[in-house]
Amino acid sequence: MRPNKRVPLNDAPPSPWWKRLSAGLVTGAADDDPSGVATYSQVGARFGYAMLWIVFITTPLMIAIQMVCARIGRVTGRGLADNLSRQFPKPAVWSLVAMLVVANVINIGADLAAMGAAAKLLLGGPGLAYAIVFAVVSTALQVYVSFERYSPILKVLAMSLFAYVATVFAVKVPWSEVARSVVMPHAPWNLDYVTGLVAVLGTTISPYLFCWQAAQEVEELRESDEREPLREASEQAPDALRRIATDTSVGMIFSNVIAFFMIVTAAAVLHAHGKTDITSTSEAAEALRPLAGRFAFTLFSMGIISTGLLAVPVLAGATAFAVAGAAHARYGLSCSPRGAKLFYGVLIGSMALGAALTLSPLDPIKALYWSAVVNGVCAVPLMAAIMLVGRRRKAMGEQVVRGWLLVLGWLATAVMGIAAIVMFATMGKG
Repeated sequence: MRPNKRVPLNDAPPSPWWKRLSAGLVTGAADDDPSGVATYSQVGARFGYAMLWIVFITTPLMIAIQMVCARIGRVTGRGLADNLSRQFPKPAVWSLVAMLVVANVINIGADLAAMGAAAKLLLGGPGLAYAIVFAVVSTALQVYVSFERYSPILKVLAMSLFAYVATVFAVKVPWSEVARSVVMPHAPWNLDYVTGLVAVLGTTISPYLFCWQAAQEVEELRESDEREPLREASEQAPDALRRIATDTSVGMIFSNVIAFFMIVTAAAVLHAHGKTDITSTSEAAEALRPLAGRFAFTLFSMGIISTGLLAVPVLAGATAFAVAGAAHARYGLSCSPRGAKLFYGVLIGSMALGAALTLSPLDPIKALYWSAVVNGVCAVPLMAAIMLVGRRRKAMGEQVVRGWLLVLGWLATAVMGIAAIVMFATMGKG
């Protein structure tokens, strides 16, 4: 049992700000998973630089909702689904959790397939075999490596996303045109363009990220002998909330900067050469090879694999946190498999089902489409519930969400609600 240390210590030892990056950085990086790479590549190839402006809209909205999730975990010492099931009717919570599970499993399968295809492009051989190997390795790391040792691995993988930044500088980009498009985008505003906007919003602000960041705050709380839930140790709140603000802001800005460079790469290489119809990450990588050279192709393909190795465990972990939390069972990567059977059972099961999807005849593009539909259904009520919990003194005590964070959090919820309405209004059209 952890010693009861209720002293006003800092939330982390005095150190440079970059050493305090943790849950927010990993969450932001996991947002740029292979499915996200496909989406950003598609809109860049299709519309050129005309959609870059949306990155500047999603960034503050993403910071706000993720910061609320992180606060809920740090203040209560419980994961998101655990908190929701204590505040709302269980049938409603379980409905949201069920949709989250379906969307996450489909995403895991699509990401593994994309990673396998990227490895095949780089090394040759069977892509499906690579996908299964990635699934096994990711599962083994989460089950057999302690969270204290596993967390730094995720941080290192997050840094690998700079491959997409390097890719941009390996190709010729008309930066003056990029700047003009950001300030004065020449958007067509037709059905295809609006659908692309909805796709970007859906892949950028995703339900699994909400669960993961709150859960990681809980994990780090359990690993520390000094930290306590802020409801019980309000003297730790000022430093803890500053750390969360820095960590989340840097993580989400990092995520959106990478998304920006992905769109620029696809626009500068694919759209500029008339290649406007990209359906997958592997197709985007293959298209780069003859147009931008072997170096850009290699960087892009390696980025798909590395971000997949980060995102797939986050997707499986978020699924396990949601199910075990809603059931009030023991959960967390800091627990042993024997001590948290439901948690690890769901984690392994979701990874196994995702891997099985790569072996099925299911079209990965259609799978991602339906994953986006499920996420669209799930995201808005989940975000609304998160904001309501953030305002409830029963859950948050004196640390209720207020001010600019409250306004931006509800604005993010409204924007995602509009996106969901547009998504359903345009389904089956065009």
